[in-house]
Amino acid sequence: MIPKPPAREPGLGFLFIPPYRVQGTSVAGEATCVQIPELDVCFDMGCCPRAMLASKYVALSHGHMDHVGGLAYYCSQRQFQGMGTGTIVCSKEIEDAVHGMMRGFVDLEQQQTPYKVIALDADEDLEIKNNIMLRRFDVDHTCPASGYVVVEKRSKLKQEYVDLPQEKLREIKDKGIDITRILDIPHVAYMGDTLPGAHMVREDVRKAKIVICECTFAEEDHKDRAKIGKHVHLDDIAEWLPVLECEKLILIHLSRRSNLGAARKRLREIVKREDAERVEFLMDFRANKSRFERQVEDAERVEAARLAAT
Repeated sequence: MIPKPPAREPGLGFLFIPPYRVQGTSVAGEATCVQIPELDVCFDMGCCPRAMLASKYVALSHGHMDHVGGLAYYCSQRQFQGMGTGTIVCSKEIEDAVHGMMRGFVDLEQQQTPYKVIALDADEDLEIKNNIMLRRFDVDHTCPASGYVVVEKRSKLKQEYVDLPQEKLREIKDKGIDITRILDIPHVAYMGDTLPGAHMVREDVRKAKIVICECTFAEEDHKDRAKIGKHVHLDDIAEWLPVLECEKLILIHLSRRSNLGAARKRLREIVKREDAERVEFLMDFRANKSRFERQVEDAERVEAARLAAT
């Protein structure tokens, strides 16, 4: 008897929320890695698909294997392919353990793999691009765990100087008076694995354009499982959604115990329609493909109209 070929591996989950691509894979207990290419960052590295290598920074939420299993490979391949040294961002609580894991691979391979670790305190910022900061905060999981917000630092004229002419502004500035204030513009929030808590209603999380959050369980009878494992349940999402100001909430880390179609159906039953429309599942390949095809068609219509008008 001729054996069946191995199952085909699915591609990466992909969503385009202009100007950002959100791509990666995330299945609870198996592997999570979620990349924002435009921000040069990948959140977690449970496995390392080729696309993830392009990110200079990997922000680790916690040390569970399904979130760090591809880390050494990521660092090794970046070096092997001449892409520069990979930078691992984590909490200070797991910094030594990350170094220990990497040393284990040095012993196994008998060769040195360059890498860099930057450990952050809670609410400490790291500049990852010009005026773009990666901010870490604590979340509540079964081990030390972090969430992150990518924040743009934007300079804005103080309100009392808004209507003054340029020459007057220069005069005030020459006197050493600061005429601007720095605004934090949150672009992307990543929650990592966590129980619901105060960290989910932080201002920089609530106001982020895109929020990426685990939702490990969706069935009503799995609420106890969620609490025991310190994970988010779909009912928690329903409570949280009205508080969020995001354009899109992207759900990841769904357990294989939960049917994706059933989860989407239940979400529509327990939240308002306008809130449900803001939610996407990263691993819903069919829905996300259709969504992207509509985006392409819309873009083509806009471009055709522009060309017709010229």
